[in-house]
Amino acid sequence: MKIEQIYTGCLAQGAYYIESEGEAVVIDPLREVDPYIQKAKNNKARIKYVFETHFHADFVSGHLDLSKQTGAPIVYGPNANPSFDAIIAKDGEEFQIGKVRFKVLHTPGHTMESSSYLLKDEAGKDVALFSGDTLFIGDVGRPDLAQKAAHMTQQELAGTLYDSLRNKIMPLADDIIVYPAHGAGSACGKNMSKETSDTLGHQKQTNYALRANMTKEEFVKEVTAGLAVPPAYFPLNVMLNKQGYESITDVMRRGNHALSPAAFETAANETGAIILDTRDPQTFASGFIPNSINIGIDGSFAPWVGALIPDIRQQILLVTDKGREEEVITRLARVGYDYTIGFLEGGFAAWKNAGKEVDHIPSVTAEEFADKREKGTIQVLDVRKPGEFTSEHVEGASSTPLDNINDHLPALDKGQTYYVHCAGGYRSMIFNSILRARGYHNLVDVKGGFKAIKETGTVPVTAYVCPSTLVKK
Repeated sequence: MKIEQIYTGCLAQGAYYIESEGEAVVIDPLREVDPYIQKAKNNKARIKYVFETHFHADFVSGHLDLSKQTGAPIVYGPNANPSFDAIIAKDGEEFQIGKVRFKVLHTPGHTMESSSYLLKDEAGKDVALFSGDTLFIGDVGRPDLAQKAAHMTQQELAGTLYDSLRNKIMPLADDIIVYPAHGAGSACGKNMSKETSDTLGHQKQTNYALRANMTKEEFVKEVTAGLAVPPAYFPLNVMLNKQGYESITDVMRRGNHALSPAAFETAANETGAIILDTRDPQTFASGFIPNSINIGIDGSFAPWVGALIPDIRQQILLVTDKGREEEVITRLARVGYDYTIGFLEGGFAAWKNAGKEVDHIPSVTAEEFADKREKGTIQVLDVRKPGEFTSEHVEGASSTPLDNINDHLPALDKGQTYYVHCAGGYRSMIFNSILRARGYHNLVDVKGGFKAIKETGTVPVTAYVCPSTLVKK
């Protein structure tokens, strides 16, 4: 028996490939399915089933393409009602893979169809639990995403999740390994560990939501406290996962289309497409196509695209580093943005060499920022999350989280100069590029963000408050 966790850091997502005696199952696959097919081929194995733990909100699963290309049926737990052919398993139903078996455990609460898959070895011993978004390492799935579909409040869903954990998961043996669908950085929970697997026994000892003496009322209160607003693209991804989507092959064919500077400019003017520049933030700042938006590929790229581009059907034109065009198109498709219509051939250098108009965003070092602040009053915008700001911030700075960028516009003066920073420089450039495209031309980016500012030792910051004390229980 082979168990392989295939972890994708930018989505903090874990897919799984399990194989026994020439048969395999894939759990919660990503949109691009060739790696799973190739893995099975190399091992001379046949993918027998595609297991889905629930209708995912944060990414588009590859279940449809994988099933179509391999003939493997898609399996969901009870209450699922997809618009395509699938096996809707009963609670407790088992599926044989070679010499091992998977038992379906219906564990609603995150969503009402949420199910976990319990793996039993050749001797029938429980060895691993693929828990989806029901149980994470250090946390449990948030209970507020499925309220509308379930016709339940988040408190009611949290109560259902409590019952699932206590009745289905906590009675299992302490030595089984828990393999969740996500780790730290995912918006599907609030307190996930950086670890991507653990024994159930250790989780019973350390996971706040699995305390043995915890009442349902305490669980509901703690699990629902401090939940951030979910990204706007979540329900759109649920729809795609439930109703179906275009083949990744067609998405790649449409997007992987090289455009000369002239053709790129024409497409931008005639289609209403967003120009998305995925280069390094400071490289972008030094020169970019006017009105383009910077979301760097070497960061939390897909989640920020999903949070800030409200329509997954939005047409997108790309400016990328040379050779990374296909990677960017793929990572957009992972979260349902299927309408990339081309990329700038030769990148920004080709645009500049063609004599096209160029824009830039001023940047200062943390030392230059400190000097400006010492010489007089300046306006400082901190675009980190509210919890980060409350934990520690530059004295006098305004909290203007990137997540809620549109909410801040009425309070900002286009004639005023603002110094903008985040934690390290990634989010501040996203913020600056979006506002510059909307006519705010007096934004100055602080290189290196709050970390660099604090390290100067000359800029007053508020007393540090441990983030763990900020979540009300």
